[in-house]
Amino acid sequence: MTRTTLSVLALAAALLQGGAQAASADEAVGSYLAARQASLDNDYIAAAEYFTKALAEDQSNPAILESAVVAHVSLGQFDQAIPIARKIEDDELLSQVAFMVLVADEVKREAYDDLLERFEQEHGIGSLADGLIAAWAQLGMGDMSAALEHFDEVAAEKGLRSFAIYHKALALASVGDFEAAEQIFAGKSDGPMQRTRRGTVAWAEILSQLERNDEAVALIDDAFGADLDPEISQLREKLVADERVPFSLISGAADGVAEVFFSLGRALVSDTSEDYVLLYSRVAQYLNPEHIDAVMMTAELFEALGRYQLATDTYKSVPRDHPSFTAAEMGRAEALRRDDRSDAAVEVLEQLSESHPELPMVHVSAGDLYRQLERFGDAAAAYERALDRFSEDAEEQWFVHYARAICYERLGEWEKAESDFRRALELNPEQPQVLNYLGYSLVEKQIKLDEALDMIERAVAKQPNSGYIVDSLGWVLYRLGRYEEAVDHMERAAELMPVDPVVNDHLGDVLWAVGRRNEAEFQWKRALSFVDQEKPSPDIKPDRIRRKLEVGLDVVLEEEGAPALEIVDDGG
Repeated sequence: MTRTTLSVLALAAALLQGGAQAASADEAVGSYLAARQASLDNDYIAAAEYFTKALAEDQSNPAILESAVVAHVSLGQFDQAIPIARKIEDDELLSQVAFMVLVADEVKREAYDDLLERFEQEHGIGSLADGLIAAWAQLGMGDMSAALEHFDEVAAEKGLRSFAIYHKALALASVGDFEAAEQIFAGKSDGPMQRTRRGTVAWAEILSQLERNDEAVALIDDAFGADLDPEISQLREKLVADERVPFSLISGAADGVAEVFFSLGRALVSDTSEDYVLLYSRVAQYLNPEHIDAVMMTAELFEALGRYQLATDTYKSVPRDHPSFTAAEMGRAEALRRDDRSDAAVEVLEQLSESHPELPMVHVSAGDLYRQLERFGDAAAAYERALDRFSEDAEEQWFVHYARAICYERLGEWEKAESDFRRALELNPEQPQVLNYLGYSLVEKQIKLDEALDMIERAVAKQPNSGYIVDSLGWVLYRLGRYEEAVDHMERAAELMPVDPVVNDHLGDVLWAVGRRNEAEFQWKRALSFVDQEKPSPDIKPDRIRRKLEVGLDVVLEEEGAPALEIVDDGG
């Protein structure tokens, strides 16, 4: 029996005990089931509503209590989560998420004595988080020596050093000891530490406080290159102007604990589920409402969880005057697109292009959206604007040339397309997507087939498990008349992409060419079954496949005026 079933039965039994609550039992169980389903669907608004209703009927059910806390925290509703978390602790239940909420509450209220006592009772979050938070609590109580000792104790534990010395450096900077903080960032005392974006910004600000702006500028240039996002660009401009930039990352213990939750959340992204990481980003926001990186992480997590409206609302909460506003608006446009609100997404990016025309990535984002909507002319124009605004040629611009090339190819402007494909390869010579797309296009145009084969073979060497690229290799061999060689590659492509109509159609043609006619017809039928009737791919022609099933590939080629195949009989 599953845990969910047991919880439901336990809830029902509790409600029906003695028959006194029979009238409300069905409603309570219904609320619990609805809440559970909402949780599985990551529908946090519905989950919070239904768990609250279920909790009204059974105020001591551990599963309902904890799930209600999770739902409210995920929505940033700490005023509702805190009382429930206290109830969990009062009932002597162990719940990491409840303790997480109570830790945040105690930090927010500056109840640092209670917080340290909590860790002594092992009612914390985990050894790393508890150790770092305890150190910040000591700083909040005015005992910097104890705080540094706590950071050092955490650093001594295996695998925790990089987190501990990062927070130690931030703590030192927060109290004005910039010299000691810089020593850690530079690796001259406790360092070196892993370089992160926020860490680099903090280091640059610390250098500026030490009146070493030239070093700060060099640090930024080394870390981020020439084309900077608005926040880093603004920081660099101030440094170049010889302004003394204030240390802004941490202003006190609460900000420090917020940074603990944010940095741990970032570290957990690749190792655990988005709904769990969301709890960390939400606590970081609660403790430091101006932590825009935490806001952005929350929005990205909602997007990954498929909660596009919540993602859109979160992106929209970034203030217009904040340097991350443009990134937030681009994120909002993508969330709107994924929510099938393409017109709204286009409107967001068009307004952003007007308000921030100097930023290349704004135009790249607009181009990407237009391309996804198959508005290839608009996309090519947007990519053109982006390329005009890059300060210099750099490897990362290969994608803009590649994307614009696709647009030109779709528009039938092959000379422009080929020029952009080749420029992309100059910037990134062995990029497999470009090699494959250009090679495949040459094959389809029946030109430069030897060069096309070389390109696609190089692409396959780079990405041997890409169905699209392996399909291209089989197809170019087919176009070269090397049918037997093509079979293995096309069959491999069909294994990698078994429900792709183009791959199955190609496999059918190759099988027909080697005389395996029954198998060819089977693949053509499969290809037809996989065609998206509402939005068919421009690379598939269903009517042509039906004609091949009626008369065979050789007759279709003859009707099209194409060279005939040398077909062997079914026995080979």
